[in-house]
Amino acid sequence: MAQSTFKRLARKYIDLQHVLIIITSAYLILTSGWILIGRRLRPNASFWDQSHVYLGLIAAFLSITFLITTCLKGKWRQYFPWLVGDFSQLKADILGFFKGKIPIAGGRGLFSVVEGVGMLLFLAVGVSGIAWFATQGSSDALMWRGYHIHLAQAFIGFIVVHVIFACLHLLDFFRN
Repeated sequence: MAQSTFKRLARKYIDLQHVLIIITSAYLILTSGWILIGRRLRPNASFWDQSHVYLGLIAAFLSITFLITTCLKGKWRQYFPWLVGDFSQLKADILGFFKGKIPIAGGRGLFSVVEGVGMLLFLAVGVSGIAWFATQGSSDALMWRGYHIHLAQAFIGFIVVHVIFACLHLLDFFRN
């Protein structure tokens, strides 16, 4: 009974991961301009600073579990075909894209590879945030803060590309 309850909860969590990532990422990105954290989280830190740190730790957990759950049962090959030297569909999608063809969703092509890069960026933002948190008060904290900010900016760029690709996918879906 306990095992089936755990499996049901795990399945529900996996089903909600993408939504949880969207909500936490949106909050963290939209409020990041109000964050005033340098070498350490101050004892009298604002609500925005505290919520960013602790929700960021949750987002880091989400980044790890999302990467794991999306790569189970060999699906890592869909998002990271370059790890096994498979560039065939990616190349075909890029060449087709320049000829006005929208890449297909799924498979090992452009959309999937970009999603894989996004997962790695999300993970890197989370890991750099954890490292920044873990090195609070040290000289390394500001170094990790810099990495975290640059990786977060790259992740925001990924989100823009991801939304554009989702719109292209919907456009292609409605055309057919």
